[in-house]
Amino acid sequence: MMHGVAIKNPDGTARHCPFSLAPITLQRAAFDHLLAVTPLISQLISAVSEDAAFVQSALHDMAQADPFFGRLMTLHKQLHGTADAPLSPPRQPLLLMRTDYMDDRQQGAKVIEFNGIAAGMGPFGQRATQLHAYVQQQWPSLYQEWVENPAAVPAPNACLFHLAGAIAQAAEQIKASFDESGAPLFVMVVQPDEDNVYDQHLLEVALQDLGVRTVRRTFAQLATDLSTGDGQRLLLAGLGPVDVVYLRAGYQPEDYLVPETSVCQDKVDRDRVDEDSVDRDSSLDRDSESAMSMNALSQTRVFIEQHRVAVNATVSQQLATSKAMQMLLTRMPASDLTHWGLDLFQAEQVKSVLAAMHPISTDTVEWFMTQADPAAWVLKNQGEGGGHCVFGDDIAKTLAALQPDEYAAWALMQRLYPHERDRPALGVRNGQMTVVADLVSEIGLFTAHFNGQPMTAQSMTGQQGYVGYLVRSKPAKEHEGGIHSGKGILDSITLVD
Repeated sequence: MMHGVAIKNPDGTARHCPFSLAPITLQRAAFDHLLAVTPLISQLISAVSEDAAFVQSALHDMAQADPFFGRLMTLHKQLHGTADAPLSPPRQPLLLMRTDYMDDRQQGAKVIEFNGIAAGMGPFGQRATQLHAYVQQQWPSLYQEWVENPAAVPAPNACLFHLAGAIAQAAEQIKASFDESGAPLFVMVVQPDEDNVYDQHLLEVALQDLGVRTVRRTFAQLATDLSTGDGQRLLLAGLGPVDVVYLRAGYQPEDYLVPETSVCQDKVDRDRVDEDSVDRDSSLDRDSESAMSMNALSQTRVFIEQHRVAVNATVSQQLATSKAMQMLLTRMPASDLTHWGLDLFQAEQVKSVLAAMHPISTDTVEWFMTQADPAAWVLKNQGEGGGHCVFGDDIAKTLAALQPDEYAAWALMQRLYPHERDRPALGVRNGQMTVVADLVSEIGLFTAHFNGQPMTAQSMTGQQGYVGYLVRSKPAKEHEGGIHSGKGILDSITLVD
């Protein structure tokens, strides 16, 4: 807790994040493969997200089936127009992405999901690596007892510093484009009652150390405090020009719900494309409650992107990192992926880490009910965070309850069964130690791209665009491995040849 690795409690107190006492071990060759392929995935997603016509065409059915993503698609059309009448929003896309993997026992490491919005906890990943180095130095015999492989070497992880460096570079580029001097301004968009404030604060302090001013605002606050300056400059009341907007909110309908009308809505209405004209068939028309949830503050995102400011995540990035897009890219042949700037070898590398996925259809439901092994699959909707996956016998029940017009919001994904740690692990949660015999790990690799270009020098991290990692481990029997909402604990990586 003294190092900022904490979670806020509802009463304003705090508790430490759960953690392992010693790290996991990976084969160096396997980790190096992930370091090589993850920046390629980010390069692909960056290019796909800026292909507005493809995003709208590819995700049309999903947007019709999922009210929340239907609203996001409406925002996308306000910003980018349609294939017949394209628009070019002035925002500059800053893709800070976390690609999550599990190391399957049979197939090796495979992607679980892409995270392009609220892809946080990079600072905690660096802190976990530092913690294990501290334990190794201070209590070497204890470390040797609990580390998975005593001969393994720690994998470097400066995720906090590299994320901050990438954001600072983008901020400075925006400021320089206006020929302005002084400290850049970074705005973090947060949820009103966020418990993950410590992870966010670590990033803010790192940015401040690089000369960047930082502020935290909710969508409701931004709705009344944003305005337009010369040259499509985004201005924040009392603070002036904004250089970077970083969304740690906006991935669920509740983030946009307020009791009063958004002032920013009126600002956008003066210049924006009429929503009814761009998406008259939106599924939101069939779900007034969801529409109300999104209407209040979603226009603030449109207003932000109608200015020359670095943004993570843009609406297009959020759509491009959806489960539906992951499924579409997974099912494409490698040759099709070369449309977005990869060569065939790079495309095949990307394909090597994508697990099998199937769209839901009448035929898929029939196949699953009659032939599939429920233990071999997981059913996913488009939700972010924990609680959006269905396992085992519950899959058939969920499929049977779905209506055909809901199918496109769901996908079947091959279930991954990662290696369990070779030795028992010691986990610490709420100050209590627990021996876990079957710990498995989820590895998230962070990358940073600005306007399609990697934001880190190869000499800094070994790979263009790679900035660091986060490891969350959990007992194999647990489905939810989140640090905040699941049974996950912070962990780090050691490597063995």
